[in-house]
Amino acid sequence: MTLASDITHEADAGTASQSRLVWLRFRRHKPAMIGGVVVVFLYLIAIFADVVATAAPEDYSPTHTYAPPQRIHLFHTDADGHTRFRPHVNGYQVKIDPVALRRTFAVDPDKIIDLQWFPKTKPYKLWGVISLQHRIIGPVDQRQPFYIWGADRIGRDVFSRLVHGTRVSLSVGLIGVLVSLILGIIIGGISGYFGGRVDSVIQRIIEFFRSIPTIPLWLALAAALPRDWSPLAIYFGITLILSLIGWTELARVVRGKFITLKTETFVMSAWLDGASPLRIVMRHMLPSFVSHIIAASSLAVPAMILAETSLSFLGLGLQPPVVSWGVMLQDAQSIRVLTSAPWLLIPGLAIIVAVLALNFLGDGLRDAADPYNQ
Repeated sequence: MTLASDITHEADAGTASQSRLVWLRFRRHKPAMIGGVVVVFLYLIAIFADVVATAAPEDYSPTHTYAPPQRIHLFHTDADGHTRFRPHVNGYQVKIDPVALRRTFAVDPDKIIDLQWFPKTKPYKLWGVISLQHRIIGPVDQRQPFYIWGADRIGRDVFSRLVHGTRVSLSVGLIGVLVSLILGIIIGGISGYFGGRVDSVIQRIIEFFRSIPTIPLWLALAAALPRDWSPLAIYFGITLILSLIGWTELARVVRGKFITLKTETFVMSAWLDGASPLRIVMRHMLPSFVSHIIAASSLAVPAMILAETSLSFLGLGLQPPVVSWGVMLQDAQSIRVLTSAPWLLIPGLAIIVAVLALNFLGDGLRDAADPYNQ
C-alpha cells in the first residue's frame, strides 16, 4: 500500500460512519474476504439447490451402486484427429468380480455421453413453488448415467445429494444461531441491565447449562424426539435443541456489554430524560455493539453445523429421507465401503470448507468490530 493510499484511508477513517469503518478494516483481512466469498457461494448453492443439482436427491439406479465419479471433458478428438469443443463424460464398463461376486465399474473411453447446459429433465418445483423442468447441466440423453462425484450404495447421485444437503446443513446453522441470538440478547440484556438478584438467578441458570457435558446433553435431547415425527418436524426439533443449548455464550457477552454501557454518559442521559428501559436498550445500548453481536453470531454458525452433523452421523439427528451432510456421512462409517467408494467422504470435505470459511469470516468481523483499534 502506498503512502498516498494510507493518507486517503486515514482521511476516510476520520469522517466515515461506523459501518464504513468496519468495512475498511474488514477488507484488509484477506482470509476473511476469502471466507466471505466462500460462504456467499455456499448459500447461493443452498438457495438454488434444485437447479444446481443434476438430479433429485431421491433418484436412484440399482444398476449403478457405488459407480465411480465421471470426469467432465470439454474437448473430444475424433478418429480423424480433429479436436473440437464437445462437453462429455465417458460411460461405464460393468464387470462382475468373480471373487467378491459384486458389480464393479471401469471407465469406457469409447462410450461418449454428451452434456448440455440446462437440459430438459423431470419436472420439479424450485422452493416448492415455481415449477421448472431444466437443471444447470446434464446429459443430452437423460437415460444415460451421469455421476460427477460418484454414486452411493443404492445408486443415488452423491453430487446432487451434497447440493441438497448444503441447504439443510447451512439452514440448521443459520436458524439455530438466529434463535440463539434472540434468546441471548433478551436474557443477557435483562441480566446485565437490571443486575442484582435477577442477574444472579440468570447467571446460575447459565452456569448450570454450561456445566452439563455437551455431547451427552445433545444425545439425550435428540433421543427424546418422538420417532413418529415427520422429517420436517425432526428438522425443526434438532434446530430448537441446538438453539436452546447455544444461547448461553452470547448471553454472557451481551450481559458484560450491558454492565459496561449502563454507566456510560449517553445511557445515563437517556435515563434522566425519562426514556423507558426498552427504548434505552433498543435505541442506545444495542446499536453501540451490534458489530460484536454479528461477529459472535458468525462464529457460532460453524458450531451449529458441526453439532447437527455429529447428531445425524450418530443416527440421533436428522434421518432419511431428509438429506444433510451428516446423514450422507452415515454411509461412510464402514471401512470396507470406504476402500471401494472413497468419494462418500466428500460431504466431510464440504463440512471442513464451510466451517473454515465461516470461522475466517467470523474472525474478520470480530477484528473489524473495533475499527479504531490499530
